[in-house]
Amino acid sequence: METTDAFLGLDCRGCGERFDALTPGPCPECGGVLDPVYDYDSIDLSRADIAGRPFRTMWRYEELLPFSRSSAVTMDEGATPLVECPRLAESMGVARVLIKDEGRNPTGTFKDRGHSPAVSAAVAGGATDIALASAGNAGQSASAYAARAGLNAHVFLPSRAGFTQKAMVNVHGADLTVVEGRLDHAGAAFRDALATHDDWQSTATFDTPYRHEGKKTMGYELIEQLDWAVPDAVIYPTGGGVGLIGIHKAATELQELGLIDDRPGMYAAQSTGCAPIVEAWEAGRDDIEAWETPDTICGGIEVPNPGAAAWVLEAMRESNGGAVSTTDADILESAAIVAQEEGLEMGATPAAAASGAWALAERNEFSSDATVVIINTGAGNKDADIVRSHLMGQGV
Repeated sequence: METTDAFLGLDCRGCGERFDALTPGPCPECGGVLDPVYDYDSIDLSRADIAGRPFRTMWRYEELLPFSRSSAVTMDEGATPLVECPRLAESMGVARVLIKDEGRNPTGTFKDRGHSPAVSAAVAGGATDIALASAGNAGQSASAYAARAGLNAHVFLPSRAGFTQKAMVNVHGADLTVVEGRLDHAGAAFRDALATHDDWQSTATFDTPYRHEGKKTMGYELIEQLDWAVPDAVIYPTGGGVGLIGIHKAATELQELGLIDDRPGMYAAQSTGCAPIVEAWEAGRDDIEAWETPDTICGGIEVPNPGAAAWVLEAMRESNGGAVSTTDADILESAAIVAQEEGLEMGATPAAAASGAWALAERNEFSSDATVVIINTGAGNKDADIVRSHLMGQGV
């Protein structure tokens, strides 16, 4: 595997030890999260350099990624549009609202940004099989990238995962195990299976160091798409918080390189049915207490005990961001309003960010001249039946 010049290795956020690029993670010393690190002083990169490259793939930022594009397993993920939403801006009382539409990725989800480098590292390390538990989208993405790389994939999905994701895992040729219950039940079955298969490499959230690293490219793109004007707020539908951490890391790196002066406020949006990060934020804690009885239609963010929650809270504090939770009914209604007012399709889980943005605006979190970016993490047709059922329940 060809690593990039500035990439130094993987630092453990727990014990501080450094490991080489192909260490699978978590930390072999303490079990902590591994994070790619770079020698920023050695990176000579200007806005003009970046602007001169085709806007086709996230790998246009390869100096700030661990691997070169030429050695990556890629399907040209990234380079998604940032769509102006004037009607939403008017309804929220702010200057601009934009939606970063990650549904345009190869498998219709931002999970592709993480699985490109994660599967690249697995291939470089000689893996033959990858495995993970997922609410749905990450499993579909892992299956697609494993197929692209010629690897076997083993995906554990809860029974409530959407038909589309289950079907496409099969279509991509992966080994699918459907586990009765919710994501935490699928996760437990996955961990049991992983313990008996030494040849499986996990690409689960924060097991691999590269899922959050790939997702940070959303941050590079949205800032560049705003002509390097940093938005006041980025609203992210938060389960494990991988993308929130990634976008914050991207802004920190751009600031370190002198390409921007400020960082956007990072806001976690959750459902009231599973809101451990919001609860910890409002209580002023540095870490969460596991949510005892998760119950939300938004399966992608129904994560009762996110493993890197302390890091998510740290990113929110460092960026002067915040957290918000809204009801499932409000979330589904927000998905419908975005579709009807702006034409953009959001699934139930990503619509938590739109619902959260409205709730934040109602409590005067934003100034009238604010620019607000909502992250639409996946295509609306992933679970269109859920939003449609909500409308039918209202007689629409």
